[in-house]
Amino acid sequence: MEPMSAAEIRERFQRFFEERGHTRVPSASLLARDDPTLLFVNSGMAPFKRVLTGEEKRDYVRAVNTQVCLRVAGKHNDFEEVGRTPRHNTLFEMLGNWSFGDYFKREAIHWHWQLLTDEFGIEPERLAATVYTDDDDAYAIWANEIGLPPDRIVRWGNIAVGDEKNFWRMGDTGPCGPCSELHFDRGAHLSEGPECIPDHSETCPRWLEVGNLVFMQYDRAADGTLTPLPMQSVDTGTGLERLASVIQDVDSNYRTDLFAPIIERLAEFIGHDPETVEAERFSYQVVADHSRAMTFLLAEGIKPANDGAGYVLRRIIRRAVRHGRLLGINGPFLRETAAVVIDLMGGAYPQLVERREEILNGIAAEEEKFARTLEAGSARLAELVQAGGIISGADAFRLHDTFGFPIDLTIEIAAERGVSVDRAGFDAAMAQQRERSRGEKRRRLELDPEVAALRSEFIGYPNETSADELRVLAVTAGDPSVVVLDRTPFYAEGGGQIGDRGELIGLNGRLRVADTQRTGDAIAHFGEMSGELKVGDVVRAEVDEARRWASARNHTGTHLLHRALRDVLGEQAKQAGSWVGPEGLRFDFPAQAATPREALREVERIVNAQIRRDAPVKPEWMPIEAAQALGADMFFGEKYVPESVRVVQVDGYSKELCGGTHVASTGQIGQLVITGESSIGAGLRRIEAVTGEGASELVADRLAALHAAAQLLGEREETVPQRIEALLARLREAEKAAKAAKASPAAARRLDAAAALHAAREAGNTKVIVESYDDADANALRALADDLRGMTGRFVAVVGAATDGKPALLVAASRDLAAEGFDSGAIVRQAAPIIGGGGGGRADLAQAGGKDASRLDEALREAGRLALEALQRLETS
Repeated sequence: MEPMSAAEIRERFQRFFEERGHTRVPSASLLARDDPTLLFVNSGMAPFKRVLTGEEKRDYVRAVNTQVCLRVAGKHNDFEEVGRTPRHNTLFEMLGNWSFGDYFKREAIHWHWQLLTDEFGIEPERLAATVYTDDDDAYAIWANEIGLPPDRIVRWGNIAVGDEKNFWRMGDTGPCGPCSELHFDRGAHLSEGPECIPDHSETCPRWLEVGNLVFMQYDRAADGTLTPLPMQSVDTGTGLERLASVIQDVDSNYRTDLFAPIIERLAEFIGHDPETVEAERFSYQVVADHSRAMTFLLAEGIKPANDGAGYVLRRIIRRAVRHGRLLGINGPFLRETAAVVIDLMGGAYPQLVERREEILNGIAAEEEKFARTLEAGSARLAELVQAGGIISGADAFRLHDTFGFPIDLTIEIAAERGVSVDRAGFDAAMAQQRERSRGEKRRRLELDPEVAALRSEFIGYPNETSADELRVLAVTAGDPSVVVLDRTPFYAEGGGQIGDRGELIGLNGRLRVADTQRTGDAIAHFGEMSGELKVGDVVRAEVDEARRWASARNHTGTHLLHRALRDVLGEQAKQAGSWVGPEGLRFDFPAQAATPREALREVERIVNAQIRRDAPVKPEWMPIEAAQALGADMFFGEKYVPESVRVVQVDGYSKELCGGTHVASTGQIGQLVITGESSIGAGLRRIEAVTGEGASELVADRLAALHAAAQLLGEREETVPQRIEALLARLREAEKAAKAAKASPAAARRLDAAAALHAAREAGNTKVIVESYDDADANALRALADDLRGMTGRFVAVVGAATDGKPALLVAASRDLAAEGFDSGAIVRQAAPIIGGGGGGRADLAQAGGKDASRLDEALREAGRLALEALQRLETS
């Protein structure tokens, strides 16, 4: 019996819940158009956020949907990991059912159990559940009503000490509640010891999470207090790709019918056999994954660009092209894989079919543009590599900025030739460009002098994020629109901390605030206006609490980092600049040399000790003389008003003058992890760090990467470095041996270009070579083409070879012929199917591989005929 297809799983999931009173809701846009905190929808919950918080009412209280999600921006932006593991994808589908104040735990648990065991036929004994530590209600339902044995129900999580397993929250404050996850047992043979239990499924290969039931029953206050919500809701999520891998009994998302046809088409196009596909699995999986993502992004109307969503699309396409190059493809190919995506998913997402040509043409145009980029950038990169040593950050940035050459591609190509790249210098150049852009933005956002002369009162301490009865003092319509209020809880960019985002809501209009800046005494809210706000209107202000609290964690973390750095390195390590945002923090300080790794670890240890101490954070206004007497730090040329300054004290540890927002106690930071230390100029160093959820996710990701490396190497995690060093030593020895072998004339066969020219036929004033060679490979054919270019003028070479039963076909032409319109790539694409393969390339050089060496002579005859026809057309044109 054929396994259930992913399309059938998707449909049966939604039909199951429709039969239980749920309204089927279409997938929302992939762009998070109504959420300023997100670039893309990255979870099934995102489109329902305002419903779950009670801000928005819909005409149903039960919903079911399949939501396309993309995790490539913000904290989920690690392109390089996609394709390496069997479970992670950039684009994925989240199947979900929802209750908005209707049913709760009992129905959610029973229905998901019925769905998995009855509807999809998963064996009950292969399922386990997790619940939050003190969620006795959920535990009792699993144990007493479903009948799960105690050894397959795991209690996990303790938010009081920062362990948020099995507990979900929308932000630092607001709706939250315990979770219950369902995990599929892939077999005891995959267990890695007693720690391999459900809820460790991201690091333990035995367990695969196939469902998450979130029970939103509390409202979390800023101090962590949990109050029962008047409206209890259910939010569930089941990844279609993972569920399909279970039902179709395969060990990877990439082996399901959501990905396998894409990989098969790519292999057919290249001419790879199954063994080669397995050997090149990583690149195949990257191309398959990215083909899905780029197809959906283009269907949204997004165009490749250098910023925002367009930049994400460009990066996805270019990374896929790079992995195509690693697979040996020199010409365009992504139309082929994207077409498979449309065929596979167009039934569920008709916009793919409706915009098919637009999608495929958009991909082809970006591929062509990147091909030119690669050609121009490669020439410059070759010059830099030829010079040897280290490619400077400035040169690497120039490749990126002028040629659009990705830094990861620069690093990879340079490494293949034994040359390193100053990545820190590149990052510094990028940071300087961003600073210039911010300066230009500020100049664009300059206000009318009369507006700038208005006075606004900031009422956002201590972390007040909403306020009513605020009066509009000034409105400037435009792109962006600007609103100035008499009072505001929005923090304006200053002291290194970025400005708040959120909304200003009036009776007849609202402003979606994208940035907050101070100009003179006015606090200006910049953003997109809908409806109309007028001078004199009364509005309500709602700051994005999640961003505000994340910035507050990072700002207090910056103070702790500053003090700890001076404790370790000395008082000379004073702050010379900083940047604080919700994503992380940067801290600049004077130093003549890199900070030793041991010193950074000590700084990190001290900061986290202060966090665990949960010391009170006390802001206080006082005269500057009192602040000086207190010993508060004042630095990098800030001007302070003598009458009143704000001192932020971490009890018993640090004291700094600061106008920013902070947590109430250090324990609310959660954790601080230093992510990097680099030079940003002569005598200046920069430390970058993350806190809170960002820190937890970073640690989890690094542990997962270490675990994956250990699995690949067959080592314990603690011995991975020694094993890698041993492998590198062996690699260096092998490279030496290979170089020695290449130096021997007998080591490689050089095809005789002179003999080929002697046997060539004439077509007008062009030499035409059609020849087959035994025991030669594609490299030898390319070398022959290079030799011919150096020995003759106008020529066309149609040559083939077979090694170990694998045929190769190459068509080359002199560059003057290519400039006149001769297209080697078109000839190869037409002839390659004869040998059971595919290929392509440039007008002056193209090649193909195949599976059927017995038909190589036939392919050569056809390619030769096409070449002569092309020459004849050129002569008569």
